[in-house]
Amino acid sequence: MPYAEIGDIRIHYRRAGHGPALLYISGTGGDLRASPGVFESPLAGAFDLLGYDQRGLGQSGKPAGPYTMADYANDAAGLLDAVGWDHVRVVGVSFGGMVAQELALRFPDKVARLALACTSAGGHGGASYPLQELVHLPFDQRFPKQLAISDVRQDAQWQADNRDKVVRMSQWALDAAAVGADDHDRARGAALQLQARAGHDTWSRLSQLRPPVLLCGGRFDGIAPLANMTAMARQIPDAELRIYEGGHLFLVQDRKAYPELIAWLTA
Repeated sequence: MPYAEIGDIRIHYRRAGHGPALLYISGTGGDLRASPGVFESPLAGAFDLLGYDQRGLGQSGKPAGPYTMADYANDAAGLLDAVGWDHVRVVGVSFGGMVAQELALRFPDKVARLALACTSAGGHGGASYPLQELVHLPFDQRFPKQLAISDVRQDAQWQADNRDKVVRMSQWALDAAAVGADDHDRARGAALQLQARAGHDTWSRLSQLRPPVLLCGGRFDGIAPLANMTAMARQIPDAELRIYEGGHLFLVQDRKAYPELIAWLTA
């Protein structure tokens, strides 16, 4: 089980596959132990793939907070140094896309190509849904809201008409939540991530991004709304925007998404 000592934090990571080097930065609550994960995705078959548990999450360190988005970017840069990668492709999904923005802005020489999926710039570019407002709800109230914002088509009527599917999806969510449940610091680390997420704002700096940028999102995403992705496309020089038929999970909802992402990253 590999770890990297980065400053004052111990980062748990995994590396697998063959091909061009690719750093994958995961979303809110990401944990390498959860399955299916990025190492079961098509990316694992196309790249030398590096993924990790971000600070406060999974099996990485959970130092005292608060955490900043700069902290998360510094962790990513430090991990690249630890594995000896100096110029790589980067994919950031959701919260990971926010971290990836900071990484590319703070360490431009490290990022060769940058794919930002279902994410937001914050500030005048629009923030992603305030997930911190849902944390303290009981599961039977929180999960229906999560379904509805993950894909705006999954409203109350859809949930009533698709009860069997909702039950299966809720069980998947419960199984994911059970990963690492014996870690007494898990809730604290997750809360610190949400606090940092709420303060994310790269809007005024996006025009400084140097690598080629692909923005990709789901048409029905209520967490990182299409308007946010469109705003980023206007702000980032020469950015390419691709919209897919899905919500926040468009990468698995639209069969074209992963193949087109891989083709862009390897162009």
